[in-house]
Amino acid sequence: MVIREAALEDVDRLAPLFDGYRQFYRQPSDPEGARRFLAERLGARESRVFVAEAPEGRAVGFVQLFPSFSSVSMKRLWILNDLFVAPEARRTGVARALMERARQLAVETGAKGLILETESHNAPAKTLYEELGWELDGTHHYELQV
Repeated sequence: MVIREAALEDVDRLAPLFDGYRQFYRQPSDPEGARRFLAERLGARESRVFVAEAPEGRAVGFVQLFPSFSSVSMKRLWILNDLFVAPEARRTGVARALMERARQLAVETGAKGLILETESHNAPAKTLYEELGWELDGTHHYELQV
């Protein structure tokens, strides 16, 4: 398996995975919308995406990170917004490798760290995060829909 940073030319390969990710979170399939969203983010350099490729070159997973900042620490902070592994590639170390690459990005950019959120029912992801040293921060999460 190879983990590498995705570029704009990878959008067509990533879009089916991104569409699968959205469906996992109970959103309707929208392959063209997924392609457009990724193209906009990568084209504007608004996110960093790392892709996992199987030995034959097929994309089997991705992680997407958005930059943010911590005013208190006056450092960069990365939001690990999206992590997805194709069902046939799960339990093979893909998610772990993608999470490690995200951690490396934080180190490379001198960031304070990474943050993420996941649904409470996503037990496999929560187990992985905890195995990798992630901790719940004990704060309350609020959201405002507009």
